[in-house]
Amino acid sequence: MYYLTANNGPQAGKRYELRTDRTIMGRHPECHVVIEVGAVSRQHAAVNRKGNDYFLEDLNSRNGTFLNEEPAKIDGQRQLKPGDVVRVCEVSYTFHADVPFKVQNKLGITDGAGLGTLMVDDEAGHPNSTIMSKLDVSTSSRGGVHVAASAEVKLAALVEITQNLGRALNLDEVLPQILKSLFKIFVQADRGFIVLEEPNGLLVPRWVRLRREDSNDSLRISRTIVRHVMESRQAILSADAATDERFELSQSIADFRIRSMMCAPLIDNEGKAFGALQIDTLDQRQRFQPEDLELLVSAASQAAVAINNAQLHESALRQREVDHDMKVARDVQLAFLPTSKPALTGYSFFDYYNPAEQIGGDYFDYIPLQDGREAIVVADVVGHGVAAALLMAKLSAETRSSLLSEPNPAIAMTRLNERLSQLNIQRFVTMILVVIDPATNRVQMVNAGHMSPLHRKADGSIDEPAEKIAGLPLGIMDTVEYEQTEIDLGPGESLTLYTDGINESIDADGKFFTIERLRDHVREKPRSMVELGQLIVDDVKKFLGRAPQNDDMCLVCVGRA
Repeated sequence: MYYLTANNGPQAGKRYELRTDRTIMGRHPECHVVIEVGAVSRQHAAVNRKGNDYFLEDLNSRNGTFLNEEPAKIDGQRQLKPGDVVRVCEVSYTFHADVPFKVQNKLGITDGAGLGTLMVDDEAGHPNSTIMSKLDVSTSSRGGVHVAASAEVKLAALVEITQNLGRALNLDEVLPQILKSLFKIFVQADRGFIVLEEPNGLLVPRWVRLRREDSNDSLRISRTIVRHVMESRQAILSADAATDERFELSQSIADFRIRSMMCAPLIDNEGKAFGALQIDTLDQRQRFQPEDLELLVSAASQAAVAINNAQLHESALRQREVDHDMKVARDVQLAFLPTSKPALTGYSFFDYYNPAEQIGGDYFDYIPLQDGREAIVVADVVGHGVAAALLMAKLSAETRSSLLSEPNPAIAMTRLNERLSQLNIQRFVTMILVVIDPATNRVQMVNAGHMSPLHRKADGSIDEPAEKIAGLPLGIMDTVEYEQTEIDLGPGESLTLYTDGINESIDADGKFFTIERLRDHVREKPRSMVELGQLIVDDVKKFLGRAPQNDDMCLVCVGRA
């Protein structure tokens, strides 16, 4: 059986069996592989089966289908091979029969990460069985297991494993050490393997050890048996797996002529099985005994602790790398923001930027134009985090390019929208653009779906002049033509630009800060822009209290003396 496994997107990790002769991929809910992404066509692509071969076909989709990053033909088909990557818009899938791994050989014992291993679904479950013993696996807070094996045997085995695992800090050290120890304890063992469950639920053979050098063919491991052991949390011992009716249809048993086998679940400290450890043998004279199963369960308990510790260690290292990368990303993002205020005679400025996460999607900029005017931009990319921050970086470059190449603000905004729409990334941006001419104190405004600046007049009244010309946000439709409006900014008057992270801040009781509360601060008696801006920021922080910041915040205040 062949599969497509989603590598990313809404169904990341989900595996789709290619059971029919024609598997349709697309946005329509009746497709075999439903891809809930706006840029995907209703019926986007198909995987066609012809005998034992599979072919990819693009169904005249709007944005194309790609096989290993090469366009698939609309009027033809491209054959799929295991490991090929099919991409539909930004969602990719891997075509495979199951999970293959590399081969490593060492001095008479084959030992490696997978060794060309495949997990297979066997049909099992006959009532008659040669299973000699079952052992329930229970855990304590330290992962210990109660067994009845003699103290001498158990102690020797556990000391061996503990010594071998004591210095191991990552899985590539822990896993081979576990099997190496078990091969010393169970001298009759011909094969051992460790299977771990991935976060997406797939069972993956992470390490295999063979005593014999006959491992050129793919090694088949029964997913059915491993899953049964994990779900029941029972270790099992079979006296003769090759004739065991329970495993009668198990090709993985027949391929290796297994005579006796033991399989034990790996249990974490919360009692959940996250994998399994199996040992088996070909020698009919050296079958495993019930006391061997008890010993294997003890070893599996120690192995589970070591694997958990290694996973935590690796997770901590990955998190440290992520934290470092995010810090670097934050520094890079802050470099896109202005480092100084415009030097306009008679004007003062205040600005504040604080993302909800380490990086965000809010953006502001001061852009001096060639004719002496100054452009002020405040924008909000939908969402926050890494994706929003990447679009913010692109937005910064495109905004400057548009404004420096086109003196009319409305036309500049129209061109900026065309460029962002062509990216086809299914994200949009709200933006307010203010252009100040210090020679005339004339202010031009263009609004792309954003809140209008709050214009405080000399008499203390508030106006929102860009509200009536608000157009669609940027990136939704490339044919939008934006309008502009103009005002005169008199002495003592100001403009307050902001993103919705300010007015939509939510306190612990679920209440919003509101635009009206923001307007009240702006209405108060004339003050410097620094005092006004800091007053708003301090009030928002006080309003939030212990509640987390739920969105990026950006605030720019500009006023005339």
